[in-house]
Amino acid sequence: MEIIAGGIYQHFKNKKFYKVIGVGKNSETMEDVVIYEPQYESEVKFWVRPIKMFCEELEHEGIKQPRFKFIK
Repeated sequence: MEIIAGGIYQHFKNKKFYKVIGVGKNSETMEDVVIYEPQYESEVKFWVRPIKMFCEELEHEGIKQPRFKFIK
């Protein structure tokens, strides 16, 4: 899965939208991480998640789907 900076993604469970700021590195482990911003009222300005988790497929309500689905 290609991560698109500026892209809008929808979370599989909460159905909320997030804008990807970009891909960075964890300074301790050098692991790739995705930096993303909620597109709804939130106390959290940015979220960070390992790229491996951001891109993984999960089973929810009996359907296998991506954790984050690209919208636009």
